[in-house]
Amino acid sequence: MFVKHIMIPKYECITAQENDTLKAALDKLEQHQIDGLPVLQGERYLGVVTRYGIYQNFFNSNKQKEDYLTTTFTKDIATHHDQYLIGTELFERTMLDLKDFPLLAVVDENHVFQGVVTRSDVLGSFESAFGVNRPGVRIAFTSVETEGRIARLSEIAHHFHEHIISLVTFDETDKLVRRIVMKIEKKDNIDKFVKKLEEHGFRILSIQEV
Repeated sequence: MFVKHIMIPKYECITAQENDTLKAALDKLEQHQIDGLPVLQGERYLGVVTRYGIYQNFFNSNKQKEDYLTTTFTKDIATHHDQYLIGTELFERTMLDLKDFPLLAVVDENHVFQGVVTRSDVLGSFESAFGVNRPGVRIAFTSVETEGRIARLSEIAHHFHEHIISLVTFDETDKLVRRIVMKIEKKDNIDKFVKKLEEHGFRILSIQEV
């Protein structure tokens, strides 16, 4: 999945213009209960103003609060001028970029603002990948890393008519072993399914209804 598939398009975004006061920006942040605003010059992306950035710059401004908020403009404190996305990045690559920042802008080749990707968007995509919001049975197991193991796993699941909600794999320290977490719908044949997995060399680590 690419960033463009999870971004919030510009027509749904709350933004600020470069000459908006910080008071106006803070009002938007409070009204919409969000942590950051893309700052634009017309349609062109200039950076991001965050709630944290507004407060931090106030403490360093030596101004009275009202004076600071009404005489300082978003362009004056905007950050992340050169940190943005173009939409073709893999969404999972954005996780580290968003670890300590609430959002990243998406721009086109002319630096025209296209939308944003937020930390919650990325976390939501990971939740979907793990099937977090759907009830089922979570089975964690390991498998020797050989060609066709995932295909074999799918064949076994198909044989037992299991509905796979999610399937995620992880590399172990030992490169010959892979951890696999599968979430399936709860059925009465779970014991037989697990036994068949073990017969085919999948080592069960845990089984949990979630």
